[in-house]
Amino acid sequence: MTETSPSTPHTPYTGMHSRSRLPWLLLISVVVLALDRWTKIWVAAHIELGHAITVIPHVFRISHVLNDGAAFSLFSESASPEHVRYGLIAFSTLAALAVLIVLIRIGRRFTLTTIALALVLGGAIGNDYDRIRFAYVVDFLEVHIIHYHWPDFNVADSAIVIGACLLLLDSLLPKKHEQRPAESTPAAE
Repeated sequence: MTETSPSTPHTPYTGMHSRSRLPWLLLISVVVLALDRWTKIWVAAHIELGHAITVIPHVFRISHVLNDGAAFSLFSESASPEHVRYGLIAFSTLAALAVLIVLIRIGRRFTLTTIALALVLGGAIGNDYDRIRFAYVVDFLEVHIIHYHWPDFNVADSAIVIGACLLLLDSLLPKKHEQRPAESTPAAE
């Protein structure tokens, strides 16, 4: 165990804590993106468009639907779908860039906020990729709760929602304020 000298106060960014966790946080985003791509490719190859595989009867199915709107098929019935598509691409791209900038600035350590932002980044890029390349997003997770049918969604949507929930949770939790040790503390004898 090493001691810190009075001239070098311990801060959370010195010593072992000085290494940035940004590469690991970006890896979370890449894993979300990879899972999103893999699952969409699998669904497109194994489930005919408009069909589904029942996993839990009356509760959960793996479906194959195309969503040319926003999350939960918002704006999919728009009179000008191209405007919606380009607007969603612009919004998602700007949001992903903003999240990446924030992650670069605060990604020195793992927190609920940084993990949440990594999830949101991966999800935003996943759906943005689909909109740019195909003009639609493949949705395949279909949930029924009693008589309610939740709009179909995908891994990217799930990562974005989980990230948003973690951000909300982090904002509700009490914050710990880091205390710095006193500049000159008497040595114990």
